[in-house]
Amino acid sequence: MVRIGDRPILWYIMKYYAFFGHKEFILCLGYKSALIKEFFLKYEEWVSNDFVLSNGGGDLELFNSDIQDWKITFVDTGLHSSVGERLKAVEPHLEGEEIFLANYADGLSDLWLPDLVDSFCASDKTAGFLGVRSPQSFHISRVGDDGTVAEISLLSDSDLWINGGFFVLRQEIFDYLKPGEDLVSEPFQRLIEEGALFAHRHRGFWRPMDTFKDKQALDDLYESGITPWEVWKRNPLPSGDSECDTSRPGGD
Repeated sequence: MVRIGDRPILWYIMKYYAFFGHKEFILCLGYKSALIKEFFLKYEEWVSNDFVLSNGGGDLELFNSDIQDWKITFVDTGLHSSVGERLKAVEPHLEGEEIFLANYADGLSDLWLPDLVDSFCASDKTAGFLGVRSPQSFHISRVGDDGTVAEISLLSDSDLWINGGFFVLRQEIFDYLKPGEDLVSEPFQRLIEEGALFAHRHRGFWRPMDTFKDKQALDDLYESGITPWEVWKRNPLPSGDSECDTSRPGGD
């Protein structure tokens, strides 16, 4: 619920998915779940939409609506649950859905979502995620057994790809989730051994919101009017054609 401008990051992520036609959501709630519920129960459309006010303030005519056609399922998945445990908790709500989307809900991207979905669906993999370059300016080094540094370079210049937190998952992922496990640490390792894990590499915009510095960077972009994650403001509506159908994005 940390805000960028007038809306929390969760809203931007849901708005992003809704733009691509994915308007059924399952929110995997934990910390400050009541705050998230209250935000949507008391949702104020006028904050992010133009409108006409008349009749001395008695009538409000909105030009657009954000969430009118959204369906949001709120599920308490535990205060300290891992991502894997949260997914397992909402499994009953995904019954019958062959493929669904999931998101960490702590990062923003200008990814054209159908590219991720179509490339995954064209594969025979069980799970897929968005691979991104780290925006951080950390240095990585190659060090010998005696401590001698053989090489040092910027992480952003390396050939390393990190998990960007945007997922496409088949129903079979639940067969790999054991009680108490995270999603990446154990199930993804099993998938790697079977050659069943997919990564879609994205070289465009991606930024996390893990630290105060990350939030400050996103705030600076927002205040300067540079918001590449707001794909709905710069692109025509997608056709909806895809190699596979997907269900509701989940957030935690």
